[in-house]
Amino acid sequence: MFHLDFNHPCHVHFIGIGGISMSGLAEILMDRGFSISGSDCTLSPLTERLAARGVRISGHQKASNITPEIDLVVYSAAIHDDNPELKEALMRKIPAISRAELLGALMKNYDTPIAVAGTHGKTTTTSMLAHILLAARTDPTISVGGVLKAIGGNVRIGSSKYFLMEACEYTNSFLHFFPKVAVILNIDEDHLDFFKDLADIRHSFHRFADLLPEDGTLVIGGEIPYLPAITQGLKCRVVTFGKQPSDNYFADDFYYEDDGHAEYTYYHNREYVSRVRLSVTGMHNITNSLAALAVADVLGIPLETSLAGLASFTGTTRRFEPKGEVNGISIVDDYAHHPTEINATLSMARHYAHREIWCVFQPHTFTRTKALFNEFVDVLSKADHIILPEIYAARETDTLGMSSELLADALRKRGVDAYFIPDFEKIETFILENCQENDLLITMGAGNVVKIADDLIGK
Repeated sequence: MFHLDFNHPCHVHFIGIGGISMSGLAEILMDRGFSISGSDCTLSPLTERLAARGVRISGHQKASNITPEIDLVVYSAAIHDDNPELKEALMRKIPAISRAELLGALMKNYDTPIAVAGTHGKTTTTSMLAHILLAARTDPTISVGGVLKAIGGNVRIGSSKYFLMEACEYTNSFLHFFPKVAVILNIDEDHLDFFKDLADIRHSFHRFADLLPEDGTLVIGGEIPYLPAITQGLKCRVVTFGKQPSDNYFADDFYYEDDGHAEYTYYHNREYVSRVRLSVTGMHNITNSLAALAVADVLGIPLETSLAGLASFTGTTRRFEPKGEVNGISIVDDYAHHPTEINATLSMARHYAHREIWCVFQPHTFTRTKALFNEFVDVLSKADHIILPEIYAARETDTLGMSSELLADALRKRGVDAYFIPDFEKIETFILENCQENDLLITMGAGNVVKIADDLIGK
């Protein structure tokens, strides 16, 4: 692994610098005195921001972008072996590492790196912890997978020992990390275009937990099935969180205010600690906040500060994000793209005042749709009306015989009012003609379905 030393800055070139994570990492290095260059086929406000800070960015990926002064090349997950810049770097024997490997190298420069992992809830829990660390005035460095208003983007550059980040399991990226404190929120069946099955996923999470040193701490969901298989043989300290008194940190006495915000009673080792009030709703956010409180306690942050930090968290972009109203219809956008996440979002929607729930769900990848088809039908049935555009293919080319039309057919057989409308503009017209005042419309998915919400608000 490339040794990245903040005390000896060098020149780093990013292939695919326009991504939200890659651009953020580039900013962290810039603030440490590193020289940065990069390329991306799609220029954006993120690349414009970097260019305004003096970064040389090419809108084309070509071998000539790899110049002699470059000491390290970093490439995103979208970059393949035949990329001309990557090939040139390897030909010149310039060290080339993935984004995940760079994150791991960065972590070694901090005394207390904190990694938040899990199939669901990483961005929200990382954001909650960010609010707590900011409330505690710890001056943390933060890398989060969404835009967080409190830090004005997805990255905050601090000067303390704390580095807070998400740890994604896809392609085993998180196995390149070196956390001192790690969170595993949950382990579910997903990313089956990479993992063989749930057992394979669980094995990777065990390997991730085993990265923690003897003086490290694993904060893990107590409701994860077969939990001992994840925690057995670990050299670090292990604490659990959940909704059972047997968990080290547990929540009980749940309540939702008129505004939908969640409340619960917080216990530590079976002893009452405090009543907790969140500025977000949903049982999943209760669990996420409990994980954040557990980490804060491990770090020695005072309870009052942690509660104030949590109360200040009102959500991140694309996580049940209110977009506005049109014709008396409330419009919310959400990133949910796995049945577990969809279930959480639709359950959360029930706590909001509404007449009926309309959900525009854009399935994400053919692999996920095929593997979890029946689960999608089950959870989508919880909405009053479902509209399905075509599947967002992302990186995939093989349809595996899957389509949104098949999902719509299966939903109608369940008695659900479901529609397959592949075109976004026709969906927008259909909504304006059929949704009624006081209805709640949720645009949902990890693709570009948010465009429908933005277009409707703009009309």
